[in-house]
Amino acid sequence: MEKRNNAYYLELKELSLKDGSEGNKTLEFNFENHDDLFHIFEVIKSKKLFEDENTSNEFALGLKLFTEVMLKSKKHPLFEEFRPAMVEFMKKLKSI
Repeated sequence: MEKRNNAYYLELKELSLKDGSEGNKTLEFNFENHDDLFHIFEVIKSKKLFEDENTSNEFALGLKLFTEVMLKSKKHPLFEEFRPAMVEFMKKLKSI
C-alpha cells in the first residue's frame, strides 16, 4: 500500500519592502508533507523554544519544508555533508 502524504496550499504575499515601499508580489504553490503540519506548529509552540508564536510558526514551517525536500532528494549531493548534522539536530529538537 502506498503511503499517502498530507496536502497543503501555501500563499505568500509580500506586504512591504525594507525601503518602505509597498510589496506587490505573491507566490502560491501546493505541496505535500508526511507530517501533519498543524500538529507540528502546536508541538513547537508548546515547547516554548521562542518568545513569540510567529517565530515558532516560521521555524516550524521552514524546518518542515526544508526537511521534506531533503527526504524527497535523499541522494542529492547538495545534502550529503549536511544530512548527518540535520539528523542530530532533529534528535535534539525531539528530545526537548
